[in-house]
Amino acid sequence: MSKQIQDAYIVAARRLPVARRNGMFRNVRPDDMLAHALRAVMADVPGLDPARIGDVIVGCAMPEAEQGMNVARIGALLAGLPDTVPGMTINRFCSSGVQAVADAANLIRLGLADVMIGAGTESMSVMPQIMGNKVAVNPAIFAGDEHLGIAYGMGLTAEQVANRWQVGREEQDAFAAESHRRAAAAIAAGHFKAEITPYAIREHLPDLASGEIRVRERTVDSDEGPRADSTVEKLGKLRPVFHARGSVTAGNSSQMSDGAGAVLLVSEKALKEYNLTPLARFAGYAVGGVAPEIMGIGPVAAIPRALEQAGITQDDLDWIELNEAFAAQSIAVIRELGLNPAKINPLGGAIALGHPLGATGAIRTATAVHGMRRTGGKYGMVTMCIGTGMGAAGIFEIV
Repeated sequence: MSKQIQDAYIVAARRLPVARRNGMFRNVRPDDMLAHALRAVMADVPGLDPARIGDVIVGCAMPEAEQGMNVARIGALLAGLPDTVPGMTINRFCSSGVQAVADAANLIRLGLADVMIGAGTESMSVMPQIMGNKVAVNPAIFAGDEHLGIAYGMGLTAEQVANRWQVGREEQDAFAAESHRRAAAAIAAGHFKAEITPYAIREHLPDLASGEIRVRERTVDSDEGPRADSTVEKLGKLRPVFHARGSVTAGNSSQMSDGAGAVLLVSEKALKEYNLTPLARFAGYAVGGVAPEIMGIGPVAAIPRALEQAGITQDDLDWIELNEAFAAQSIAVIRELGLNPAKINPLGGAIALGHPLGATGAIRTATAVHGMRRTGGKYGMVTMCIGTGMGAAGIFEIV
């Protein structure tokens, strides 16, 4: 059990639709996405004085280029928050968003703040390649065998996990097809409406015929990634992309994406002061480390610690958002811990919905909280593997 002096409650959790890399958000800046998410959570609690916000903590896995320059502070200012509200960008790769939520919650639990925002933003469209705006790997990594895993691409780590945990190609493709099926069904049923805030895209495009600039405007309100027609047969035709004789393909891997999400947390004192209705209580968070070359198994190191901190067991969980970095590692984690597949990603996962790196944790927190409130669940978990060999898990209780 953790030591704290007060609880932290989520009173608003919102996200943008998630776009494919170079998709509908290809001309949208990550700081604008963040500002929109921040405005959305503030709009959900109009009676709350924004000057009371102690800090805006934002996760970003590649805080460079358009999402550099402390994107948290820039996004907060663009959102119209008072100048007195600070902002801090943090980076723990794929768990940055849920890490931001946990850091915000912990400041409240320690009594150092009464109102906090944890968020995440990421545009993979602005990055020229997956390892960021500029790759600068330390040459010492290649001096011996013990650190080579640091330089592995994420796909190679998935191949390592698939081999070590004996996860076959057919099993991976079936998992991926089910992710798309669940996501498409959730969109058709309107299950994401409570968490998504629509985004108005305004693009300036050259009209070569007239020599003028044409303005195109449209509002998007649904995730771009899910394919309702995805099948095991279609996925089975794709070639491995990371190893010539491997099993990991583009179809059974997470999509590269753009997106943002934000979570507004308050203390019980602020709850009463502003007469707010809590959506959930932050119950615990933990991280753990594994060998870099099998980074996908990382949640196995974090989940037991988070459950112990929250004072619950695995069987108490009603909703699990297990980030589908790759089908291979997701299946391995489920198998290693004996997780109930029926409770995992009920609305689909990152293979279908996308994985905007540092934003994913905040986005999936919104999914879990709103999903449990809709279905009557009590405890939910957001968990993921993390590049260079780590895992993270956050626990939330519906109140």
